[in-house]
Amino acid sequence: MTKAELVSILAKRTGVERNAVLVTIEAFMEEVKNSLEKGEDVHLRGFGSFVVKHRAQKTGRILSQNTTIVIPAHDVPSFKPADVFIDKVKNRVKQG
Repeated sequence: MTKAELVSILAKRTGVERNAVLVTIEAFMEEVKNSLEKGEDVHLRGFGSFVVKHRAQKTGRILSQNTTIVIPAHDVPSFKPADVFIDKVKNRVKQG
């Protein structure tokens, strides 16, 4: 599903005009990004958590050049779904 499809579905479902839904979704995504940039996690009960994970320094290889490089420690954004959400996906009825 794309953002445009999500906007259309939410507009139909709520009766709110498409532009208002788009602005709301854009604002939500911006706030999640801003929080993660500050190192703050975002928790949505029953859905999941957007969290910042720390990756330790490690050694990697460039196979084409046969050289070793050091990948510095860094933070990455991650999504951890809620247990309820995981259960719904695991137990869904498969179509097809």
